[in-house]
Amino acid sequence: MRQLLPTALADVDVEAAFWVTDPGRQHVSAMMISSVDGAAQADGRSGGLGNAMDSQLFALHRAHADVILVGAGTARIEGYGGDHPAAEMRAVRERRGLAPAPVMAVVSGSANLDPDGPLFTDTEVRPIVITCAAAPADKLAALAGRADIIVAGTSRVDIAAALDALAERNWSRVSCEGGPQLLGQLVAAGRLDRLMLTLSPTLLAGDARRITDGPSLPSSTLLLERLLEDEGFLYLTYRVSS
Repeated sequence: MRQLLPTALADVDVEAAFWVTDPGRQHVSAMMISSVDGAAQADGRSGGLGNAMDSQLFALHRAHADVILVGAGTARIEGYGGDHPAAEMRAVRERRGLAPAPVMAVVSGSANLDPDGPLFTDTEVRPIVITCAAAPADKLAALAGRADIIVAGTSRVDIAAALDALAERNWSRVSCEGGPQLLGQLVAAGRLDRLMLTLSPTLLAGDARRITDGPSLPSSTLLLERLLEDEGFLYLTYRVSS
């Protein structure tokens, strides 16, 4: 792993490089991957685009989080369970003053989630379901025994209100893992602070989704803070400026 920007380095301490010093408020980052021609998925999964270093950075992104924020569709497609940090990442969390494992928060306006699925049964930490007031009462009742429920919004999830509810629980470091619709909502709400984008050296064409999805977004500027390279993969860290 070498660093190209802001200064050229033959080797880089990625854990130190990606740590965000206490911002004094809630900080929301997202980690996504894309092919060179803009596809956010290969064979329907984002995991099909990465390499070993991307997987390491993904684990590090989680290791720096109080909460992992993920959309229900992504959780289903990627087979999400709770996070079980490896010993190395547990050591990172302990050194940084974080809990042994992050909380998984899944966003689902319909609350259409399987309470017996790995999100709720294969976990070290009781998860969070973020939903809205229109979610069916029977679905919420089925999930309440497995997860804490945050109701944010009336007919659809209000992602800004959801993040405020997480902040009220003193969870200030939020790592979003997508999917594209959830990332689009974060940007539209003006709540994304940092984007970590892996650019995979592949061309896929087809009709795969981009890293954001949904209505057109308001204009925003991304400021490149860091550029790393490994095996032809580029790892870009952007600060989001409205």
